[in-house]
Formats: sequence, C-alpha cells, structure tokens
Amino acid sequence: MTHINVLDPGASPLDYYGFELRRYREAAGLTQKQLGDIVNYTGSLVGQVETARKLPTPEFSERVDTALETGGLLYRLVDLVMRSQLPAWFQQVAELEARATEICTFQLHMVHSLLQTESYVRAVLGALDQTNLDDRTAVRLARQRIFEKEVPPVLWAVISEAALYQEIGGPETMWGQLAHLLSFESNPRINIQVLPFSAGAHAGLQGSFNLYRFASDPDIVYTEGYGSGHPTANPDTVKDCSLRYDHLQAAALSLKDSAELIQRVMEERYGEHRDSDGDPVA
Repeated sequence: MTHINVLDPGASPLDYYGFELRRYREAAGLTQKQLGDIVNYTGSLVGQVETARKLPTPEFSERVDTALETGGLLYRLVDLVMRSQLPAWFQQVAELEARATEICTFQLHMVHSLLQTESYVRAVLGALDQTNLDDRTAVRLARQRIFEKEVPPVLWAVISEAALYQEIGGPETMWGQLAHLLSFESNPRINIQVLPFSAGAHAGLQGSFNLYRFASDPDIVYTEGYGSGHPTANPDTVKDCSLRYDHLQAAALSLKDSAELIQRVMEERYGEHRDSDGDPVA
C-alpha cells in the first residue's frame, strides 16, 4: 500500500499548494497517474508536488487548473510558493519587487536577476553550489513574473559595460543573455542603459543597489552582501541613492546607444561562436 503523506496546509505555501492539489484531484476522482496522463506529466511528479517534495511550475499549475477546473487557484499560488523558497533574508526583497510601481537598479558586475536568462541564472547560482540547482533556478526565474501583471512595474536598469564582458556561463550563455537584453528594446516598461568604461569615475563606485518606488509607500533602497540583504527607507539614504542614480543615468549611454553597444559586444566577443543564422557552432 502506498504511504500517503498528510500535509499540514498551514505549514508553508508549498504544503498548502500540495494539500489543495490533492483535494481537487481526489474530488475529481482521479489517481495521480490519471491526472499526470491528462496534463502530460508523470504520476510520480504529481505525487511529489502533492507531498511538497517538488516545486510546481507555472506551466504545471496552469495545466492542472484546467484539468481540475480550479478556477486558476494553483496558478495564482505559484508566486507565493516560489517566494517562500527564497532565502529568508531575500523574501522581503521579493515582496518589494512584487509591490513596486518602479524599480531602478544599478549593477556593476552582472545582469540584474529580473533580466537574467535561465542558463545565465544556472551559471550564477551554480558557481559554488550545484545543490538543488533546478529548483533554485526556477525560484529565481519566477520573480520575473512581475512583468506579466496587468500593470507591471517600470524597470530602469543601468548596467556597467563590465557586465557585458564578464563571461558568465560561457560564450553561448552570454550570447543568449545579451540577445535577451536586446529583446526589451521596444518595451517602454523595461529600459536598459549601459554605463560605458569611458564614464571613468562614477556615482556607483561604492557598489550595486536597487531603488523601489511605490504608489503610496516611501521609497526603499536595497543593497546586498554575502548571504545578507539590506533594505532601508531611511530618508537620507534614499535621497543619496536617488541622486546617485540620477547621475548614473546621466553618465550612461542612451537607450538606443546602449542597445547598439550590447549588439556590438554580442557579435564581436561572442559571435565567433555562432554560425550565420545565430545558432551555436558545434
């Protein structure tokens, strides 16, 4: 007889998701295998999600919602589940991202998480630790779903030119990452500027930082260290970082010139690893 793990739905968002999935499945009179067959997943995976041993994906949730006629419940829960899997010190920041109407970020050495591709994320997160890399990657990528909201936040991203040359994950990953940045060129809500080497000494030399702005709450500045994050609404800090950000944007290339530089770096530094159609060379 199969052992049934009874979840406490109040233990965590992941437990609640699993509890609701099982409740809806059993109400429909389906076994795990039968549901898996319907949604094109294995019954084993359905069981792992039901017992909180596997993270659900948005695609899985959408298919199950349709099959079980949940009214979209599981799909709506995915963001909460994913956010709960972030390191405890970062969960507050993910909530800030989700509530912000405008996000301003300056990054010295790499592309901001909200703009990273899957392979770039895997390379960043797996640099020293490969443990649960699939789940950790999925959790980070889930944060990008804030741009799927009916009214998504406006993102202003100033990226140091150094980040374009910092080869994270290899040439193919970098090609894909820079191409991903270019894909936002016509999106007025996601704006990417490059701070060129020629800017010399600049207002962001003390490090990367984010500014979160809200409809009715005070602005918040976020900086990060090793294994810790530091959000603050201190008015002096916010005023200082807002001024720094204004200067960084003024020193950065225009949106058009930034896109041209990204395109040039992509082709000149990483293009030698692609064929004429842009496909990777074996």
